[in-house]
Amino acid sequence: MIKKIIWGILLTIVAVIIGAWLTQDYWLPQWNEDLAQQSSEYREKGRALGARADQQVCFDEALTSFNQCSGFACTIKHGKFLKACWEKAAPTEGFCEGVPAYNEEKTEDEKSWARHECWGRDIRGEGCRLLMRQQQLLCSEQLKTD
Repeated sequence: MIKKIIWGILLTIVAVIIGAWLTQDYWLPQWNEDLAQQSSEYREKGRALGARADQQVCFDEALTSFNQCSGFACTIKHGKFLKACWEKAAPTEGFCEGVPAYNEEKTEDEKSWARHECWGRDIRGEGCRLLMRQQQLLCSEQLKTD
């Protein structure tokens, strides 16, 4: 009996995946369009905040807001917000202290740093670590220009 239930669940999951793949031409373009529109709105919100804030305020706002949602689309939108905010934001004294240098290929130390920073802020999920990577990139770029 349990085997039949498990097989039924597995077949249902496979059918849903195949159905989503076969109908992607109908729903995927709209999903991409919606995500692009929302990303644009988040960029504008980021620019508006950055015009009156510093880097730390931008970063804190992105992480706080990010912590209230989850998923791939959420990470993209908050990443767009953060980059746009930093474009306009005033520098923050000490913002890059303790931030490891950015490398294309993440090192174990960088992964550990990002994980502990997210945990320390009580933010779970891979998306937080991606936002931390943006801080690494910003700080590494600032070091090059200084």
